[in-house]
Amino acid sequence: MSHPSLPKLRFLCFGVGAIGTYIGGSLALIGQEVVFVERPVLAEEVRREGLHLRIKDKELHFPQPAVVFSIEEALKLGPFDAALLAVKSYDTQTLLNDLVPYKVALPPVLCLQNGVENEQRLVEVFGNDRVIAGTITSAVGRRRAGNIVLEKLRGMGIASEHSLAPTLVAILQAAGLKARQYESAASMKWSKMLTNLLANASSAILDMSPEEIFSNPKIYWLEVEMLREALRVMAAQQYTVIDLPGTPVRMLCWLVESFPPAFSQPLLMRSLGKGRGAKMPSFYIDLSSGCGFSEVDYLNGAVVRFGDRLGISTPVNRMLTETLLSLTCGDLPRNTFSKQPGKLIALLKKYGKPA
Repeated sequence: MSHPSLPKLRFLCFGVGAIGTYIGGSLALIGQEVVFVERPVLAEEVRREGLHLRIKDKELHFPQPAVVFSIEEALKLGPFDAALLAVKSYDTQTLLNDLVPYKVALPPVLCLQNGVENEQRLVEVFGNDRVIAGTITSAVGRRRAGNIVLEKLRGMGIASEHSLAPTLVAILQAAGLKARQYESAASMKWSKMLTNLLANASSAILDMSPEEIFSNPKIYWLEVEMLREALRVMAAQQYTVIDLPGTPVRMLCWLVESFPPAFSQPLLMRSLGKGRGAKMPSFYIDLSSGCGFSEVDYLNGAVVRFGDRLGISTPVNRMLTETLLSLTCGDLPRNTFSKQPGKLIALLKKYGKPA
């Protein structure tokens, strides 16, 4: 359904993964022009099958999306007003290497990636005026290429520093994506990262669901210590914890910082544990796939790197990062810590933190 009162923009979307299909597909369904860039095998599948989005128990189909194999081919269909970037953080550098020869012809990039360092890497290539920080808190599941299910509608955040932000928010709102603007890109991205950290690395390392993580007092303590480290690093940079669409981040952090774990655990268990339940998080999915990469280095690892620069100790985040990377690259067997919380906590002594 088109919206005649809205400006019509041309979007370049990198990939037909879960977020690319959800955002790009939703825009296409309201009449915005979207060109997707994807690897040949997946591109052919999406050309043949179209885009499929299951939203609020409705199956939506966009039968003939524009999908191309390369940046060069995509630019022939331009010019574009904005690009959507939602690839995994460990794929950022490879994509940037491909984009450098075409950087002058590319539009401003809306960065929807997890982590707090991707925007700076993009700025180094495109310049500050062509990078827009964004977040997405809605939960999206990928059934196959170009085929997603919206599991939980929460919304999107767009940093207001860029002049294109108001227009993007209006269009994204019209597409049903619940977008809103935020004054501080850094506060928005760090607040989002706090939510990504919870029951992610520990779940992958221990082969335990978020519900199991939050219900185990010892591992819950580890989660609290991890989050408190991130909050100290964030505060040292004078970034503010803010609520994101559908996500009360401030309340979460207030509970974690203000009360002992024994008090906050049952409260967060009811909200976080129940909300995520038995669904395994992204770090676990990457580890199980055997792809050899993990975003842990761009989330927990980012806390460690910023902590080192600021002189703030982050032993829990360091331990989780190094342990999961060792499991990911095969230096440790996958089952080293499986269902063994005590063994993981005991490892903290090596990092100078008594359990």
